[in-house]
This record gives sequence, structure tokens and C-alpha cells, in this order.
Amino acid sequence: MDKIYELENCKIKVKLEEGIIRLKSDNGLWRYLDGGAKTRTFQLIKVIKEDYKSEFDKPLNIHNESLMVEIWAHVYCDYYGLLFHRNIKIKWIQNILMKGIERAAIIDCGERELDSNRWIWDFLSNFKSPISWVLPKNISNKNLKN
Repeated sequence: MDKIYELENCKIKVKLEEGIIRLKSDNGLWRYLDGGAKTRTFQLIKVIKEDYKSEFDKPLNIHNESLMVEIWAHVYCDYYGLLFHRNIKIKWIQNILMKGIERAAIIDCGERELDSNRWIWDFLSNFKSPISWVLPKNISNKNLKN
């Protein structure tokens, strides 16, 4: 089920499936996170999880902190990949970067049974505060996403 959440005048595209949510790392999400990644990510997760529970009549079985670091990993890898792709004009490096950018553009967050990487995000969630300190600010201002 495709959804568009409008939060803080930003349109965030999410697809809900049983046991999985998929967010699109696009300019809408980037602009939204520019307003304060930690607080706004929690706000977004709360909205998605409420909607998920309403749609599937059960809660999404992923910890908020785990979702948060997974979203950040994809968004900020997408950002750095696009930034490097723009500035490094070596073709073979650009080709490698494009593969990573394509993978980062869709943020697949699944419950443990459906997502073999869930344990990584669960582990990294223990470091959410230090991770949040090093996240780049105002990523949408670089005009890397349409």
C-alpha cells in the first residue's frame, strides 16, 4: 500500500507491506530531516507505525531506534554517494557509486523474519546518539535530489 505522509510541508513516500515498510530517500525526506534528524525521524516513525497498525491490525515489530538508524544509514549514504558522484569524475568510481546510490534510494525496513540485516540496525541503535551528532546538516540544500 503506497502512502504519502505530509509532515512539516514535506511529502514522504512510504510503502507498507505486512512486516515491511519501504521509504523513498528523496528530496521530500531529505528536507524533512533537515529540520532536525533525530526528533523528526522519531516523529516519522511514530506516524508510520500508527498507520501500519491501523492497516494491518497489528504493530510493526521493529524497535523505533533500529528503524531510526536504518533510515539514517540509507539517507546519508545516499547523500554522500551522490555528493562524491557529483565531484569525482573518474568513470569507474562513478559506476561503483551509482550501485550504492541505487541501493540506498529505497529504505527497506523489515521485521526480523523478513530482514536478514535487522540485527545490524538493532546493534547500531545502541549508538544512536553519537551517530546523530555526526550526521550532516541541511543535506537538501546541495540539490543532489530532484
